Amino acid sequence: MDRAGKQAALAELEDVFEKSGAVVVTHYTGLSVAEMTGLRTKLHEQGGKLKVVKNRIAKIALGGKGGDAGADLFKGQVAIAYAEDPTVPAKATTDFAKDNEKLKLVGAIMGAEAMDTAGVEALAKLPSREELIATVVARLTGQASQIAQRINAPGQQLAGAINVIGEQAAA
Repeated sequence: MDRAGKQAALAELEDVFEKSGAVVVTHYTGLSVAEMTGLRTKLHEQGGKLKVVKNRIAKIALGGKGGDAGADLFKGQVAIAYAEDPTVPAKATTDFAKDNEKLKLVGAIMGAEAMDTAGVEALAKLPSREELIATVVARLTGQASQIAQRINAPGQQLAGAINVIGEQAAA
């Protein structure tokens, strides 16, 4: 890779570390091209990406995020999975690693923090951003309908009482 290529790769990785919700670091030694393509496809369907990176350039692009623990993640043959939603790369790589033991989870970088393998697995168990938004919206609309019912209840009771009095008077 020439100097211009390294600078372009550095700029791209800096952008990835800055804009991604989480970057999951994996070792892919022994994976076939078809297996890597399958993982890429799985990530792409969920809005994520997979990229094989050079360790030295990745450490420079980190810019100190995650401290020494973050830099220590980049050893050996490394591929990073990333997406805007922090749960997407964690879920996709964890699921793929269960089915294929050649993919090893090393850790993750989320914001300025570095996580180990256990942190990635815990992140994979969290609901996605869309699921959280749907849950909040469902709870808010449920509470709003309950408020409307409670506000209307006294008026309905009064109307019912007036109707009963009117029927008694007519009889």
